Amino acid sequence: MARRDEEIRIATVGERVPLNSTIHLAAYDPAWPSMFAREAVRIREVLGERVLLLEHVGSTSVPGLCAKPVIDMILAVRNSADEASYGPALESEGYALRIREPDWYEHRCFKLSRFDGNLHIFSAGCPEIDRMLLFRDWLRREEGDRLLYEGTKRKLAAQKWKFTQHYADAKSKIVKEILARASDALADLGLTTWA
Repeated sequence: MARRDEEIRIATVGERVPLNSTIHLAAYDPAWPSMFAREAVRIREVLGERVLLLEHVGSTSVPGLCAKPVIDMILAVRNSADEASYGPALESEGYALRIREPDWYEHRCFKLSRFDGNLHIFSAGCPEIDRMLLFRDWLRREEGDRLLYEGTKRKLAAQKWKFTQHYADAKSKIVKEILARASDALADLGLTTWA
Protein backbone atom coordinates (compact mmCIF):
# COMPACT_ATOMS: atom_id res chain seq x y z
CA MET A 1 0.00 0.00 0.00
CA ALA A 2 2.91 2.36 0.69
CA ARG A 3 4.04 2.06 -2.95
CA ARG A 4 0.53 2.92 -4.18
CA ASP A 5 0.37 5.90 -1.81
CA GLU A 6 3.63 7.15 -3.30
CA GLU A 7 2.26 6.75 -6.84
CA ILE A 8 -0.83 8.74 -5.84
CA ARG A 9 1.34 11.45 -4.31
CA ILE A 10 3.49 11.75 -7.45
CA ALA A 11 0.48 11.88 -9.80
CA THR A 12 -1.42 14.45 -7.74
CA VAL A 13 -1.24 18.09 -8.72
CA GLY A 14 -1.74 20.21 -5.60
CA GLU A 15 -2.54 18.98 -2.13
CA ARG A 16 -3.68 15.38 -1.73
CA VAL A 17 -6.37 15.23 0.93
CA PRO A 18 -6.91 11.77 2.45
CA LEU A 19 -10.46 10.46 2.68
CA ASN A 20 -10.00 8.23 5.77
CA SER A 21 -13.64 7.20 5.56
CA THR A 22 -16.14 4.99 3.80
CA ILE A 23 -17.36 5.78 0.28
CA HIS A 24 -20.77 7.42 -0.18
CA LEU A 25 -22.80 5.71 -2.90
CA ALA A 26 -26.01 7.36 -4.06
CA ALA A 27 -28.96 5.73 -5.79
CA TYR A 28 -28.98 6.33 -9.54
CA ASP A 29 -30.10 9.87 -10.33
CA PRO A 30 -31.79 10.38 -13.73
CA ALA A 31 -30.39 13.95 -13.70
CA TRP A 32 -26.81 12.71 -14.15
CA PRO A 33 -26.97 12.32 -17.97
CA SER A 34 -28.38 15.86 -18.26
CA MET A 35 -25.59 17.22 -16.08
CA PHE A 36 -23.09 15.58 -18.42
CA ALA A 37 -24.89 16.86 -21.53
CA ARG A 38 -24.84 20.47 -20.28
CA GLU A 39 -21.18 20.21 -19.39
CA ALA A 40 -20.35 18.61 -22.73
CA VAL A 41 -21.80 21.65 -24.52
CA ARG A 42 -19.55 23.95 -22.46
CA ILE A 43 -16.46 21.85 -23.12
CA ARG A 44 -17.16 21.76 -26.86
CA GLU A 45 -17.71 25.54 -26.89
CA VAL A 46 -14.40 26.15 -25.12
CA LEU A 47 -12.24 23.59 -26.94
CA GLY A 48 -13.94 23.46 -30.34
CA GLU A 49 -12.18 21.18 -32.80
CA ARG A 50 -9.72 20.05 -30.13
CA VAL A 51 -12.50 17.75 -28.84
CA LEU A 52 -12.02 14.50 -30.75
CA LEU A 53 -14.30 12.49 -28.45
CA LEU A 54 -16.31 13.40 -25.37
CA GLU A 55 -18.34 10.77 -23.47
CA HIS A 56 -20.07 10.25 -20.15
CA VAL A 57 -18.43 7.27 -18.41
CA GLY A 58 -18.31 5.68 -14.99
CA SER A 59 -21.21 4.54 -12.86
CA THR A 60 -23.23 7.75 -13.25
CA SER A 61 -23.49 6.91 -16.96
CA VAL A 62 -25.22 3.56 -16.32
CA PRO A 63 -28.98 3.82 -15.66
CA GLY A 64 -30.00 2.03 -12.49
CA LEU A 65 -26.49 1.73 -11.04
CA CYS A 66 -25.63 3.29 -7.69
CA ALA A 67 -22.60 5.57 -7.82
CA LYS A 68 -20.45 8.08 -6.07
CA PRO A 69 -22.32 11.23 -7.17
CA VAL A 70 -19.41 12.34 -9.36
CA ILE A 71 -19.89 12.83 -13.09
CA ASP A 72 -16.98 11.19 -14.91
CA MET A 73 -16.29 12.35 -18.43
CA ILE A 74 -13.70 11.18 -20.92
CA LEU A 75 -12.17 13.60 -23.42
CA ALA A 76 -9.90 12.59 -26.28
CA VAL A 77 -7.57 15.25 -27.69
CA ARG A 78 -4.78 15.01 -30.23
CA ASN A 79 -2.04 14.81 -27.57
CA SER A 80 -2.97 14.71 -23.89
CA ALA A 81 0.67 15.39 -22.91
CA ASP A 82 0.34 18.83 -24.54
CA GLU A 83 -1.50 20.43 -21.62
CA ALA A 84 -0.95 23.92 -23.04
CA SER A 85 -3.24 23.07 -25.96
CA TYR A 86 -6.31 22.54 -23.75
CA GLY A 87 -5.48 23.23 -20.08
CA PRO A 88 -5.74 27.04 -20.00
CA ALA A 89 -9.08 26.94 -21.82
CA LEU A 90 -10.47 24.41 -19.34
CA GLU A 91 -9.11 26.36 -16.38
CA SER A 92 -10.94 29.46 -17.65
CA GLU A 93 -14.17 27.43 -17.29
CA GLY A 94 -13.53 26.40 -13.69
CA TYR A 95 -11.56 23.20 -14.20
CA ALA A 96 -8.42 22.47 -12.18
CA LEU A 97 -5.73 19.96 -13.10
CA ARG A 98 -5.52 17.43 -10.26
CA ILE A 99 -3.89 14.32 -11.76
CA ARG A 100 -0.98 14.00 -14.19
CA GLU A 101 0.06 10.45 -15.09
CA PRO A 102 2.66 10.49 -17.87
CA ASP A 103 3.40 6.78 -17.33
CA TRP A 104 -0.24 5.74 -17.73
CA TYR A 105 -1.34 6.76 -21.24
CA GLU A 106 -0.41 10.42 -20.51
CA HIS A 107 -3.66 10.59 -18.53
CA ARG A 108 -4.72 13.94 -17.11
CA CYS A 109 -7.69 14.52 -14.81
CA PHE A 110 -9.28 17.91 -14.28
CA LYS A 111 -11.78 18.49 -11.45
CA LEU A 112 -14.80 20.68 -12.02
CA SER A 113 -15.83 23.34 -9.52
CA ARG A 114 -19.52 23.82 -10.57
CA PHE A 115 -20.47 20.31 -9.47
CA ASP A 116 -18.56 17.19 -8.52
CA GLY A 117 -17.09 16.05 -11.81
CA ASN A 118 -13.91 14.57 -13.26
CA LEU A 119 -12.72 15.17 -16.80
CA HIS A 120 -10.34 12.37 -17.79
CA ILE A 121 -8.18 13.33 -20.76
CA PHE A 122 -6.36 10.91 -23.06
CA SER A 123 -4.87 11.11 -26.54
CA ALA A 124 -7.16 9.92 -29.33
CA GLY A 125 -6.73 6.21 -29.97
CA CYS A 126 -5.74 5.41 -26.38
CA PRO A 127 -6.82 1.84 -25.50
CA GLU A 128 -8.08 3.02 -22.10
CA ILE A 129 -10.83 4.96 -23.87
CA ASP A 130 -12.07 1.77 -25.55
CA ARG A 131 -11.92 -0.10 -22.24
CA MET A 132 -13.96 2.53 -20.39
CA LEU A 133 -16.60 2.69 -23.13
CA LEU A 134 -16.84 -1.10 -23.39
CA PHE A 135 -17.37 -1.37 -19.62
CA ARG A 136 -20.05 1.33 -19.64
CA ASP A 137 -21.89 -0.12 -22.65
CA TRP A 138 -21.78 -3.68 -21.27
CA LEU A 139 -23.19 -2.63 -17.90
CA ARG A 140 -25.96 -0.72 -19.67
CA ARG A 141 -27.11 -3.88 -21.45
CA GLU A 142 -26.24 -6.72 -19.05
CA GLU A 143 -28.28 -6.60 -15.84
CA GLY A 144 -26.50 -9.57 -14.26
CA ASP A 145 -23.09 -7.95 -14.46
CA ARG A 146 -24.55 -4.58 -13.46
CA LEU A 147 -25.95 -6.16 -10.29
CA LEU A 148 -22.71 -8.03 -9.64
CA TYR A 149 -20.72 -4.83 -9.99
CA GLU A 150 -23.14 -2.91 -7.76
CA GLY A 151 -22.94 -5.58 -5.05
CA THR A 152 -19.15 -5.46 -5.14
CA LYS A 153 -19.18 -1.67 -4.98
CA ARG A 154 -21.52 -1.63 -1.99
CA LYS A 155 -19.39 -4.17 -0.10
CA LEU A 156 -16.18 -2.23 -0.76
CA ALA A 157 -17.75 1.19 -0.14
CA ALA A 158 -18.66 0.14 3.41
CA GLN A 159 -14.97 -0.21 4.25
CA LYS A 160 -12.79 2.69 5.40
CA TRP A 161 -10.35 3.95 2.73
CA LYS A 162 -7.36 6.26 3.13
CA PHE A 163 -7.81 7.58 -0.42
CA THR A 164 -10.73 7.21 -2.84
CA GLN A 165 -8.21 5.78 -5.32
CA HIS A 166 -7.71 2.78 -3.02
CA TYR A 167 -11.42 2.02 -3.34
CA ALA A 168 -11.15 2.32 -7.13
CA ASP A 169 -8.12 0.01 -7.13
CA ALA A 170 -10.01 -2.56 -5.02
CA LYS A 171 -12.67 -2.80 -7.74
CA SER A 172 -10.13 -3.70 -10.43
CA LYS A 173 -10.55 -7.48 -10.10
CA ILE A 174 -14.32 -7.41 -10.75
CA VAL A 175 -13.86 -4.82 -13.50
CA LYS A 176 -11.36 -7.10 -15.30
CA GLU A 177 -13.71 -10.06 -14.92
CA ILE A 178 -16.66 -8.15 -16.40
CA LEU A 179 -14.53 -6.67 -19.18
CA ALA A 180 -13.36 -10.16 -20.15
CA ARG A 181 -16.99 -11.28 -20.57
CA ALA A 182 -17.84 -8.15 -22.55
CA SER A 183 -14.84 -8.63 -24.85
CA ASP A 184 -15.67 -12.31 -25.38
CA ALA A 185 -19.27 -11.47 -26.23
CA LEU A 186 -18.18 -8.87 -28.79
CA ALA A 187 -15.71 -11.30 -30.35
CA ASP A 188 -18.35 -14.05 -30.54
CA LEU A 189 -20.58 -11.66 -32.48
CA GLY A 190 -17.77 -10.33 -34.65
CA LEU A 191 -18.28 -6.79 -33.33
CA THR A 192 -15.80 -4.21 -32.09
CA THR A 193 -18.26 -2.10 -30.08
CA TRP A 194 -21.80 -2.24 -28.69
CA ALA A 195 -22.65 1.23 -29.99
